[in-house]
Amino acid sequence: MGKFSNILVISRMIPYSMEAIKVGVSLARKYDAKLLVMHLVSNPVDMMALNAPGLFPTEQYKNYMNSHQEAQEQLDKLIKQEIRGGFPIKELITDRNPVEEIVKVVKEEKIDLILMSSHEEGRLEHALFGGENDAILRKMPCSIMLVKK
Repeated sequence: MGKFSNILVISRMIPYSMEAIKVGVSLARKYDAKLLVMHLVSNPVDMMALNAPGLFPTEQYKNYMNSHQEAQEQLDKLIKQEIRGGFPIKELITDRNPVEEIVKVVKEEKIDLILMSSHEEGRLEHALFGGENDAILRKMPCSIMLVKK
């Protein structure tokens, strides 16, 4: 592994993103690198439900939304704690096409390493993010580290 100057953590505002942010903070400290956290804000369940009503059971949808809200609060707390402790973290939030936005940030910020959470996906998560993750892995011009919990 080489020296990293600019690290980007991809957060989907789900609980698994917490581990990727922790690893990002650790690596940024180790390499004295700039750390950016990009929150991908979307509600693909709503978009898919509009196009295919009844695709997701009501209970599964509620669980996803509750999990999303809890993750958002935990991630916010973690990042604010690091910033208060004197560690600078630049946060970016986008609700646009994730692959396009990530490529744009990688080029503009001269990112040398992307961290993404990798976890065992359920059917819902795979349907929502599976193809997008593949596109991110194929199109990025820099190294990518998948973080497992």
